[in-house]
Amino acid sequence: MAIALRIWLSSAGVASTQVMRMLRDNPDAVGVRIYGTNVERDAPALAACDVAEVEPRHVGDAEYAAFALDFCRRHRVDVLVPPRRLAALAGRGAEFAAVGTRLMCSPPAAVEVLTSKTRTYEAARAAGVPVPPWRSVRDAAGFRAAVAELAAGGERVCLKPAGEYSAFGFRLLDDRPLRMPDLLAPPLPLASVAAVADALARAADEGETVPEFLVMPYLQGPEVSVDCLSAPGGRVLAAIARAKQGRYRLLLDDPEVTVIARRLVEHFGLAYLSNVQLRYRDGHPVLLEANPRASAGIFQTAFTGVNLPWAAVRLLVRGETGLLAEPRLGGRVAVTESATLVDAPAPALTGLDGGLAAVHAAAPAVPLLGEAAATG
Repeated sequence: MAIALRIWLSSAGVASTQVMRMLRDNPDAVGVRIYGTNVERDAPALAACDVAEVEPRHVGDAEYAAFALDFCRRHRVDVLVPPRRLAALAGRGAEFAAVGTRLMCSPPAAVEVLTSKTRTYEAARAAGVPVPPWRSVRDAAGFRAAVAELAAGGERVCLKPAGEYSAFGFRLLDDRPLRMPDLLAPPLPLASVAAVADALARAADEGETVPEFLVMPYLQGPEVSVDCLSAPGGRVLAAIARAKQGRYRLLLDDPEVTVIARRLVEHFGLAYLSNVQLRYRDGHPVLLEANPRASAGIFQTAFTGVNLPWAAVRLLVRGETGLLAEPRLGGRVAVTESATLVDAPAPALTGLDGGLAAVHAAAPAVPLLGEAAATG
């Protein structure tokens, strides 16, 4: 490896700062220089990068790929680790190799399937992976019919977009009247069936594009997330499961969930880092979603003694991971917040009593290319 490996984390979110730490504190003691981009100029993660830049927003795949290739060329990036815009980058490994960059990405066919929950469930079911019942809807009539069918057995029902929207768009469907305990409890993403049906009908009447939604049972109990490391072609090298328990994460020793994750990774031929999410239904895990990328919470796996992000980088660059430690499972990790002081103050804010409020907001102003950041 090079003495200073240039690694670009595109679309860097807040959790990327923890991944940066894992890359810098790698077990091979290789020097790492982190490049980061985000569509938001003030994205806090950019403050933790050695070099930061704004990436384009609301552009097509071809334009985003052109931006990424130019960025790699300008900064002589060695490794690109993209958590988003995979459809724009998958299958372009040779183009990035031509400018000296190794692209960490699964095959285009896998990306195409896994960026749609409907296609994911259909393919997973065909591969023998347990999936929950679901119905795909785009209009009010289909939505009401799906709710009536799935709620007939007494299960609570939820709605979520079928595409890549993270947790945005999720609604727990609830027509029950509010009670005082509901008003005093933490807010939940609730919506009535009538309100959702009205929104779908109104969008159709106004000619608005309506994305595909899924209606499915609301699966309670802990969400289990399995972070996977695999070689190109889908050979799984590590699979670490963790479950949410309030502000804690349990590092699970549960072969039942890792077997499902391994089967999915192998079936789709996923490469490098991927993530499989499951919940329990009738006492057994079923698939929620599979992502051909690292999860935002992958840094939590560091407490098992395995550095998955670095192992993936080494696999991409050298073709092997080196010796992977046996993960320490069964522990519990507390998820806490931290604050970091950055050098540059945020811009002054206006609008308080009509005057200028010299308030330094929590979100940092980040030195960008063309300002104070180095480009070497």
